[in-house]
Amino acid sequence: MIYVTGDTHIPHDIHKLDINNFPQQKAMNKDDYVIICGDFGGIWNESKEELYWRKWLKSRNFTTLFVDGNHENFDLLNSFPVEKWNGGKIHKINASIYHLMRGQVYTINGLKLFTIGGASSVDKENRIRSISWWEEELPDYAQCEEGLNNLEKNNWQVDYIMTHTCPTTILNKITEIFGFQPKPEDAVNKYLEVIEEKCKYNHWYFGHFHEDIEVDDKHTLVYEKIIRIDNI
Repeated sequence: MIYVTGDTHIPHDIHKLDINNFPQQKAMNKDDYVIICGDFGGIWNESKEELYWRKWLKSRNFTTLFVDGNHENFDLLNSFPVEKWNGGKIHKINASIYHLMRGQVYTINGLKLFTIGGASSVDKENRIRSISWWEEELPDYAQCEEGLNNLEKNNWQVDYIMTHTCPTTILNKITEIFGFQPKPEDAVNKYLEVIEEKCKYNHWYFGHFHEDIEVDDKHTLVYEKIIRIDNI
């Protein structure tokens, strides 16, 4: 089983994964997965509270996977060992928490997933460089190129795409249909638009905007909901 949800911002929104809010985990095991669409928040300052929540996740009946958001400590995240896993590269945080790195294609429980994290922080002017904000919040050229190359190797076809933000057309659709401007467009939205136009996929999940919205039949913005995805 694979489930997907939005930002957890440990410790603020991690409670959505407790047994009361997510009882489906009773039937899961470590070969089942919960994917967090960025702003995991569990790689920030190595505090006792943060380490407690990482240990708590390790004790769950599932394995936690996450793409990075804009609110991660990238110095700390990039200090974890890089390993190959299910066809792509991961940072292994512990035996039950893996960071799905940028521009990777994985085969998980028979499904092909493309992942690329990152987004812009609209509040970065109120943050401190390399303490509460990192330039690495946006994918760099090499990461974007690796993503395109990995999609090319897979004939531009995957089952699911997992990101933190979304393509430009979807950003515009949220604004037009649902009546709010979630964030200004930036370079990563334009990059994702290239993938939107060229890649064949079944569904795209993303977070970042703190809403639960079925944007259309192929794009879902997730935050509090925990959605099971299956073989098509």
